[in-house]
Parts: sequence; C-alpha cells; structure tokens
Amino acid sequence: MTALSTLLLAAVVSSAGLAAAAVVFRHGAPGRRLFAAGMAVLAIDLAFAGLSFAADTPVGVLRWQYRRLWVMTVLPALWLSFSLCYSRGNYREFLDRWWIVLFASVGVPLTVAVCFSDVLIAGAAPAGPAFPRVIEFGWAGRLLHVLALLITVLTLVNLERTFRTAVGTMRWRIKFVIVGLAVLLGARLYVGSQAFLYSAVEPAHAAVEAGAVVVASLLIGLSVARTGLFEIDVYPSHTVLHNSLTLVLAGVYLLVVGAMAKAVEWMGGDTAFPLKAGLVLVALVGLFILLLSDRVRQRTRRFVSRHFQRPQYDYRRLWGAFTERTASILDTTALCGVFVKLVSETFEVLSVSLWLTDEQRATLSLGASTVVPAGKADDFVPADAAGLRAAIEAIRERRAPFNLEQVRDGWVEALRRCHPDYFGKGGGRLGVPLHAGGSLLGILTLGDRVSGVPFSVEDLDLLQCIGDQVAASLLTLRLSERCLQAKEMEAFQTMSAFFVHDLKNTASTLSLMLGNLPGHFDDPAFREDAFRAIAKAVERINSLIDRLGLLRQELKLNRAEADLNELVRQTLATLEPAHHLPLDVALGALPRFLLDAVQVQNVLTNLLLNAKEALGPDGRIRVQTTRDNGWAVLEVSDNGCGMTPEFVSRSLFRPFQTTKKRGIGIGMYHSRMIVEAHRGRIDVATAVGQGTTFRILLPLAPG
Repeated sequence: MTALSTLLLAAVVSSAGLAAAAVVFRHGAPGRRLFAAGMAVLAIDLAFAGLSFAADTPVGVLRWQYRRLWVMTVLPALWLSFSLCYSRGNYREFLDRWWIVLFASVGVPLTVAVCFSDVLIAGAAPAGPAFPRVIEFGWAGRLLHVLALLITVLTLVNLERTFRTAVGTMRWRIKFVIVGLAVLLGARLYVGSQAFLYSAVEPAHAAVEAGAVVVASLLIGLSVARTGLFEIDVYPSHTVLHNSLTLVLAGVYLLVVGAMAKAVEWMGGDTAFPLKAGLVLVALVGLFILLLSDRVRQRTRRFVSRHFQRPQYDYRRLWGAFTERTASILDTTALCGVFVKLVSETFEVLSVSLWLTDEQRATLSLGASTVVPAGKADDFVPADAAGLRAAIEAIRERRAPFNLEQVRDGWVEALRRCHPDYFGKGGGRLGVPLHAGGSLLGILTLGDRVSGVPFSVEDLDLLQCIGDQVAASLLTLRLSERCLQAKEMEAFQTMSAFFVHDLKNTASTLSLMLGNLPGHFDDPAFREDAFRAIAKAVERINSLIDRLGLLRQELKLNRAEADLNELVRQTLATLEPAHHLPLDVALGALPRFLLDAVQVQNVLTNLLLNAKEALGPDGRIRVQTTRDNGWAVLEVSDNGCGMTPEFVSRSLFRPFQTTKKRGIGIGMYHSRMIVEAHRGRIDVATAVGQGTTFRILLPLAPG
C-alpha cells in the first residue's frame, strides 16, 4: 500500500467515524445531522479518489473521477447548509433567507453535470516528472470547480460569522470545530483553485485533501472531548457578509495564486508551483487563526500599551461602540446581550453573565450570558430563597466591583453558583453591582479571563463605569415600559369611558321599554315603538363596534388610477339626499392619478359630516379642488364654530378625543392615517367662531 493510499484510507475512516459519531451524539439538532451527511459524502468522495489513483487503466481512472464530479454537485451544498445551521439558535431565519442560494448551490451544479456530462473530463494521462497531471478536465469540469469554490467561500463566511457572534466561553467551546472545518474547506479551496487554473488534478491534490481531513477530524474530536458539546446556540445577525475576514483572505489567496500561475506560465513552467500555492494557503489559514485568537489580541494590545506609552483602553472608541450598539435598542434582553458581548470583548473574559434582580420577590433572572444557555438558567440559580435574599441585600450595600473568591460570607455562595468556574487558571470571579435610581437592577458576574491576567485598578474603574452605564440603560428601559403601560391603561380607560357611556344610554332606553312591556304589550302602537327602539339600539351598538374596529384593522391601500373630481361628485351625490348639506363646490382641473378611491371617499365623508355638525343656522360648506405643483389639493371649509388651538395641537388627530356629544373621536385619527398612507398630508386652519378649513394634499406622482 502506498503512502497516498494509506493517507486516503485514514481520511476515509476518520470522516466516516465523525459522521457516525454525529448521528448518535445526543439530540437531533439539524446542524449535527448536516455535519454527519457532509462527512459521510466526503468519505465517499475520498474513497472514489483512492480508487481512481489506484486504478491500472485510464478507463478505471475516468470512471471513478466521473463519480467524484457527481459527488461534487452535492457536497458543497451540504456544507453550505451546515454553515447556516451550525450553532445558530435562529437557523430557521437563515434557511428562509438563503433558500434561493441553497437551491442554486444544488441545482446549478447538477444541471451542468447532467447537460454537459460528455465534457466534464477531457482525458487521463500518466503521471511522471515531466507531466505530473493525471486527470484533465473539460470546460464543464472547470465550471463545476468554480461553482464549488464560490460555495466554499460562502460556507467559510457563514462559519466565521457564527464564530464572531459567539463570545466568551461559547466561542471557546466551538473554536476548534470552526478551525478544523476551516482547514478542511481551505484544502478544498486550494484543490479547486488548482483544478481551475490547470484544468487538471494530480495525486498530490488528493494527499492535501486527505491530510486536511485527518487534521480537521483531530481538531473536531479535541473540541468535543474538552467541552462535551458539538454545538451551542448563538444568534448572529443577518449581515453575514459584513466585515468578513474570510472574503478578504479568500480574495487575497485567489488573486495571489492567479497572478503566480500567470507568471509561472510566462516563465515557462514551475513544477513546484502547486506546493508554493499550498504554502500560501497555509499561511493565510494561520493568519486567520491568529487574528481570531483572544490570547493574541490581548497580548498585542498589552504590548502596544507597554511600549508606546498609551492607555490600555481606547475610551473614546469604547464608549462610542457602547453608544452606537445600544442607541436604538428597546428590548431588555437585546440590551443585556449587547452589554455582555462588549464586556467579554473589552476585558478578554470568556465567562460573562448579567443577572437581573427582582428586589421584592428576591429572585434572579438571566438577562444574557456567554456561558449560561438561555434555556438552562434555572440550573444555575440556587433554589434557596433565603440565600438569594441575603445575597441581594448584601450586594445592595456594595458600590464597587468585588472578588467573589475573597468574600467569606455565606451569601456569596449563591453568586458562585450562578457563575461556575470553568478554568482553574482563569483568574478570580468578579461581581459588579448595577445600581441606578436608588435600586439594585442587576448583577454582572465575570471570570475565566484569557491567560488568567489579574484585573488592574484601571480594569476595575472601567468595570464600575460600565456597570453604571448598564444600570442607567436598564432603568431607562424599565421606566419606558412603565410609561408605555400607563399610556395603554389611559387609552383603555378613555375608550372604556366612551364605550360605557354609549352603552349606558342604549341600556337605559332598552330598560325603559322592558319596564313598560308587561302593561302595554297588547298595544300595537307600543309594539311598533318597541321594535323601532330595539332596531335603533342595535344600529347604535353596531356603529360603535365598527368605529372602534378601525383602530385594530391594518390599513391596506388598493391604489388605482382615478379622477379626484369625479370622486368628490359621487360622494356629494350620496350624502346630499340624507343630510341636506349647504354646499358651494369649485372643482379645478386635475389629472387622473393613483389613489384608493374607497379610503379617500371615507376621508371626504368624515370631513363633510364634521363640517355639517359644526355649522350654525346660516352656515355653508365649501368643497374645492386645485393643483399645487405636484400635489392634488382637496379643501373642505365651513364657517361654523371652529376649534381652539389647544384642541387642534393636543387632541384633534388623537383617538377618543372629540368635541361632539355622540362621537368617540375615531374619524379624524383614521382620516390622517389614510392620507399619510397615500404619502400625503392634512393641514388644518381654524379659529373659534370663524370656522375651519381642512386641506388635504395628495401626490400626483406615485411615491
């Protein structure tokens, strides 16, 4: 057995072993199942490679290489799917967003392989010093390798994003899995680039792939052995391609190798070029690992601080990052997650947890953590209520960060239970009280520092400042939530007052009728009046329900080209017989434009009926349309009672605010919603005793 055969056999056994282990490893997470499928298909690919290079005839070589190309149509898509699911608690969101790419990653290579199978491979040649290439690809085979390159780069980008999102202990748990997969996929990147550049593959390429698989298997096995976990749940954002180091390194590698290949071709050839290209890839992979190393980043920053006489922390950048990341957050859980990640990155601390306190019930709840899974927080909180109450009372008296290892009181054991010590050489565990507004809002616990570096006075001062900032932000969110709840209650009470008032009047009418019913039931006139009263009560209740229903309905516009003047005429013709409106109408020339005729008619109807109720005995209503630059203008004016400036500024367009005895204050609120949905605006000019003019501007061109 040759050295190549031995290496390929080791790669097949290790990849198949990992696939089998992933199948039987605990729960059935989709990332693990896809990993098992990817490793199993990879084992098949490597087995075909070994059989190909072991074949005695060109026909045998071609047969197994054809089968490798068919495997290539599926394998990159499996790894891409795996990268979207691995260690992602929100993997379903990514699968939904990437389904087109996933479909293309399978469909396009399969289409190429099926439609152009006769030009996948051009032929096979014997190996030798003067001609090291063995299998020559046709243009379709080269295209398959290009597609595999692109999909592999996307896979590496997704894995990098998962690694970047994980912080602290979570990053430590998956680090060697990511590095192992980077080695494996990096080797495929190298082989694919060589196959594209030279339209051929040689035994050395299979050796590189097999060696990478063995190394990757060892790294993944080491990761599982030291943590007991294959994957964890992190929640990366959807900006997967943002600031990706993988894209930069892959682009640099392909550019350098392409330029080197052209130079070698121009100079007459270099038999050692594949080895040089492989060394470039190894160097870039090493650079990638170094740049993502917490220990290297820490030592680099300390070297700069020590030798260039600068502070350890760039406070302007640090507080700028805090402000930028938290400015638009309105959710407590999201805010805690941002702070935990920033603390972990700033102090190179792997284990950071933020526990929120409930002083009344003496309980702790997990805000966010780099070490405690969100669904297992109860496993870390002690069930001893008295111990928790004592801990919260003791921490309330502390203002500065304190070392959990140095406190000897009994209450500190509750906090130690909340923050397990994973690394014996990771330094002491700290607790940071979060005080704001005279209350203890939470406790920040941290430990397992990279290299076990002790916290300096500068570290502790910065931690206290960060704790104050976290507490202030948490207090702001709590006060905002209370204010929102108060406003919701106020709106509910206001709505209830109107609703109860109308129902009370209706109930009084029905009660009076029922009281007279026993003595006058045989009177036909009474029965007729009773039925009429019931009908009016039902109509009133239905009207009330319909108007209140406007608040919960989602406003959807059905735009169509329409004539606003014709719409005004139809509305007036509908209202005039029933309401006898004293009208003056002046309709100017307007082009047809897109609008929702039904909704605009509702707005006009509401304005006309409001104007009618505001009129005195000799009042008039004027309806006018004009064109003002790119706007169609609809004006409804009356010379009625008018409104006060205070009512216009504070109540006119708010729900449940009205000056009418029988209104509930929904009409103007809904009218403004309709106008703004058309990307228009509604203006009002009014004065008490002089009347009101509503001016609606609708864009003639679609927005």
